[in-house]
Amino acid sequence: MLKEKLADQFEFLRAKAPPLIGVDISSSFIKMVEIAEAGKGLYRVERYVIEPLPKDTVSDGNIANIEAAGEVMKRAHKQMATRIKNIAMALPSAAVITKKVLLKGDQREDDMEYQVQSEANQYIPFSLDEVNLDFQIIGPSPGSEDEVEVLIAASRKEKIEDRVAVAEAAGLKTIVMDVESYAALAAFDMIKGAATGVEDKDVTAIVDIGAQTTRVTVMHEDQQVYQREQQLGGYQLTQDISRQFGMPVEEAEVAKKTGGLPENYGPDVLQPFNEKIVLEISRALQFFFTSTQFSKVDHIVLCGGCAMLDGLEEMVAQRTQVHTVVANPFANMALSSKIKPRQLTVDAPALMIACGLAMRRFDPS
Repeated sequence: MLKEKLADQFEFLRAKAPPLIGVDISSSFIKMVEIAEAGKGLYRVERYVIEPLPKDTVSDGNIANIEAAGEVMKRAHKQMATRIKNIAMALPSAAVITKKVLLKGDQREDDMEYQVQSEANQYIPFSLDEVNLDFQIIGPSPGSEDEVEVLIAASRKEKIEDRVAVAEAAGLKTIVMDVESYAALAAFDMIKGAATGVEDKDVTAIVDIGAQTTRVTVMHEDQQVYQREQQLGGYQLTQDISRQFGMPVEEAEVAKKTGGLPENYGPDVLQPFNEKIVLEISRALQFFFTSTQFSKVDHIVLCGGCAMLDGLEEMVAQRTQVHTVVANPFANMALSSKIKPRQLTVDAPALMIACGLAMRRFDPS
């Protein structure tokens, strides 16, 4: 029904995909991850790459320069040195309208599709001709044996078409179009367990510190119970470095990653930036407590490009008094000979979305 043609239907959440590569187009980078099976229930990281995008190629989650993005994706795929050309990508959460509804469970798929379209008309502020629409049955309704809970998702067609065009420019084929927040949560499933102490029954705040924004998502019993996003990210640290040491922004970005900054970088620039991140996390948790029935958080999981900033993990744990870990969705996976383990540990927090997308090839649904 929804799997015949990506251009016609917005397919996400439930695609049973052939071997594919997870591709995350962020505001500053294109990130690719390939994961293979390594035995029953075990996985192996085959290869990955993080390739920088030219400035303003992506703006507010929108592809502003398809040609430039296509060139970078083509270059990244060449570096991957893989034969796989099928990919899974994701849309920013802000580009997708989602709504949970209750529908009768004992009906044919065609009837349910018709009902979903009827429901979507009530919640989507666009003509259905302008959007790609999909739905997934989440499970039985908690309050009725006869009903099922259904997640409806829709996005403007041009949002999807732009990303597909980037892939086509790179000679790649888009098989799955997901949503970034759902892809990150799929990777979060790989983090749970004895090594981190994170379990489904716990209340866990996932803090994604990207280039432009910091997003706090709280999970409980495998459900998202809260989300807050703030315009604060790694690019602000780059600007702080540029101002403090009088260097061009491009040079500051490189220095931020490679080191070699003056001795006062830590106390004068990095620590104040970390303080801002911690303050935003504390504020988000306070809003969470005052707007929900929850009164505590058991774990904080840091991810995104800034998660590995020196001293941040310790500062978050100390200030919030909450058990804090840096995300590594690959921690329990085998690594191919092409992977440098130490470098992957550094890069892992920034690869959550790409990892979640790469895992779509094993989706049993």
